[in-house]
Amino acid sequence: MSNYNPFSLEGKTVLVTGASSGLGQATAIECSRLGARLIITARNLERLQETFTKLEGEGHQQIAAELTDANSVKNLVDNCPKMDGVVLCVGISVVVPFLFATREKFDKLFNPNYFAPVELLRILGKQKKIQKGGSVVFVSSIGGITKFTSGNVVYGAAKAALTATMKYCAREFAPKKIRVNGVNPGMVETKLIHSGAVSEEQHEKDKANYLLGRYGDPVDIAHGIIYLLSDASSWVTGHSLIIDGGTSV
Repeated sequence: MSNYNPFSLEGKTVLVTGASSGLGQATAIECSRLGARLIITARNLERLQETFTKLEGEGHQQIAAELTDANSVKNLVDNCPKMDGVVLCVGISVVVPFLFATREKFDKLFNPNYFAPVELLRILGKQKKIQKGGSVVFVSSIGGITKFTSGNVVYGAAKAALTATMKYCAREFAPKKIRVNGVNPGMVETKLIHSGAVSEEQHEKDKANYLLGRYGDPVDIAHGIIYLLSDASSWVTGHSLIIDGGTSV
């Protein structure tokens, strides 16, 4: 039986940010199962260690980092080897109506959701840490792209900015033979969505808007990210991959 697998990550080194929970954790674990060597990072070293123990294979690395802090980002980049893949998966969410969306609240969300991943990628690119033939994946959202929910203006604006930046980066990294794409998930079952801002009754009602009748599992998104990291997507760049159970239809 053939071992052919165009989605294999054997021989690839992949950096995953936000790897201590949710989508980042699922992505790191799934990448390791497909043969990648992982560099995982997050703020909380204890939870990062939990992810680290779940990785399959050898040669993985964990580096605690606060991506909104310049010195912490410098330490992360300095300790990273050359890599073949980058998954920018950090983010927080706050529900706030527009009339209460002060500049302070915009800053609170834009710093981790937009400026942190963009600045990390800029430094990685500047220091030539991403190999020729490498792949970058921004984890964005359908918020601000195909779905515009009341109270989500700040989060949606940050994610829309991230998606636009991804397309500019795809153009500017192309001469270096580095692909840049994004994944835009719908609602996914993570601790982030069960933080209390929206009631469980509202979540159940919202699921009726999803053609497949459920929210996503983190692994559903991880597999889309793996496609974009793998050689199976070698002719794909500047693309937003919507994975949302059909709610955009």
